[in-house]
Amino acid sequence: MPQRSSPLARSPDSTRLGSDTTTRGIRITVTPRFLPEQSGEGESWQGRRWVFAYDIRITNDGAIRAKLLSRHWLIVDSDGERHEVRGEGVVGHQPDLAPGEFFEYTSSCPLGTPWGTMEGEYQFEDAHGEKFDAIVGRFFLVSPPDA
Repeated sequence: MPQRSSPLARSPDSTRLGSDTTTRGIRITVTPRFLPEQSGEGESWQGRRWVFAYDIRITNDGAIRAKLLSRHWLIVDSDGERHEVRGEGVVGHQPDLAPGEFFEYTSSCPLGTPWGTMEGEYQFEDAHGEKFDAIVGRFFLVSPPDA
């Protein structure tokens, strides 16, 4: 099997791998990390897998209340295989954020390759009933070279 080289430095720095984007006052910061204890070979999946967690903080830096309705993720592994995920809310919640409030959560993503990317958007509805997409900037899921 050919060696897949990461597009990033050999020692991943989660602050550099993450993202920080603001759309219409909704700021979304993402900090990813590799989960070695959940990665490896196993009977419950085909072949090798690498598992990553990502911490998300959604802050309403705007002047109007906004409620998160749904999510959309685009996940791309280092072989170029794309997966899309859509669903209501995040981790079972649809946070309704007044100006200055935030919501934090952690989720995870398994990959069949040692690195990949995620990006997407959250659909929000503001206090006036207007819907808009808050962008989640691309972030990188990168395992250490020896993982």
